[in-house]
Amino acid sequence: MRASLGTVSVISACLFSTSALANSSGITGQSGKNGSTCNTCHMGGTAPTVEISGPTTLEPNATGQYTLIIKGGAANVGGMNIAVDNAAAVLQAGEGSQKMGSELTHNGMKSFTNGELRFDFSLVAPASGSVKLFAAGNSANKNYAETGDRGSTTTLNVTVSGGTAPTEPDEDKGGCSATGGSPMLVFALAAATLTRLRRRQG
Repeated sequence: MRASLGTVSVISACLFSTSALANSSGITGQSGKNGSTCNTCHMGGTAPTVEISGPTTLEPNATGQYTLIIKGGAANVGGMNIAVDNAAAVLQAGEGSQKMGSELTHNGMKSFTNGELRFDFSLVAPASGSVKLFAAGNSANKNYAETGDRGSTTTLNVTVSGGTAPTEPDEDKGGCSATGGSPMLVFALAAATLTRLRRRQG
C-alpha cells in the first residue's frame, strides 16, 4: 500500500508541477543536455518541431541574439528549457522567459499564435572555444494533464572565432627609419654647412 501511494504521489506531482510545461515557476533540467526531456512527464500528443534560429559563429565575448521556435503539436500552450555545455557561456532571458541557475525557462503559461510559439534569448560567447545550445520545447493542449502533450528537442553549435588581433609595432616608425632619421640628417647637414662657413670666415 505504501508503494502504491508513493507511486501515485510521484505521478500526481509530475502532472501538477509540469503540466503543459507551462507552470508559473518554469522548469530546468529538461533541455536534453543530460538526457531528460519534457516527455518524461508529457506523452500521447503529436511531437512539435523545435528549432533554434541565430548565428552559428560569434566573436569572443560577443552577444548573439537567438529565437527558440516551437511549431505544431497540440499548439495551445507551451514552454521551454534551454541550456549550454560551456560554463563560460552566459544565457540571457528575453520576453516570456527567465533565468534559473545557468539555464533558461518560461516564466508563465504561453499561448501559441498561428500554430507556433517563440522565445527570444541571448547568448554571451566565452573568450574562446565553442558552445552547444540544448533546447526543449513542449506543445500542450492545456488540459492540465500529461495526456495529449508532447515535447521535442534540438541543438545548435556555436563556434567562437574572429575578433581583433593585437597589432604589431610598426618598425618603419622606429628611430632607425627613414622618417625617424630625417631630423638627424637635417641637423647633420646644417652642422656641416656651419663648419664650412666658419672656415671661410677664418
